[in-house]
Amino acid sequence: MPTVLITGASRGLGREFARQFAAQGWRVIATCRNPAAADIEGEVHAMDVTDAQSVQSLADKLAGDPIDLLLNNAGVYGPRDSDFGRIDYDAWDEVLRINALAPIRVAEAFADHVLGSELKQMVFISSMMGSIAQTSVGDGFIYRSSKTCLNMAVNILSNQLRPRGATCVLFHPGWVRTDMGGPSAAIDPTVSVGGMMNVIKRLKPEDSGRFINYDGFDFPW
Repeated sequence: MPTVLITGASRGLGREFARQFAAQGWRVIATCRNPAAADIEGEVHAMDVTDAQSVQSLADKLAGDPIDLLLNNAGVYGPRDSDFGRIDYDAWDEVLRINALAPIRVAEAFADHVLGSELKQMVFISSMMGSIAQTSVGDGFIYRSSKTCLNMAVNILSNQLRPRGATCVLFHPGWVRTDMGGPSAAIDPTVSVGGMMNVIKRLKPEDSGRFINYDGFDFPW
């Protein structure tokens, strides 16, 4: 039975990932800041991805447990009205810590768990809004830059871990009807997660470093 560890599993895409992986017979290690308030079935652990001690504590607790797939899903959008001339730099710092620094912190802490598994996969939820090639509008300083930073960090990570057999990829999940995406978004979480899971099933080591749309097509950097 393969094992997946999911960050930000208490809502949205994270919760849907937990549900679908469990339905397919995976051992699901769901993590979030407050498990007591989370509506998640199965194995749930407390972990604040921005807190180094919290992340390392769970990594130590799970020492010796192989993790086939580390799924870095936790993220925030931040203030939507913080554009040039009224940028909230404190908020920018916080969003960068959550969206860009935290996933790499989690990857570092759980690298041995992943590398000791059969599948050796790390998946990071990014966004088309982090694509420089696709950015033609003048808004979203904070969120866009945080995802662009994540994309570069994971690209570097994929190069560093490729010789050790790990496969590291980024996903654009689509515009999804979650708390972040809003009620007018184009697709349901079940469609987004189902699409990404179909791609994950087919991942090979040579896919490491790809930026992939939820339907399997490569997304421009």
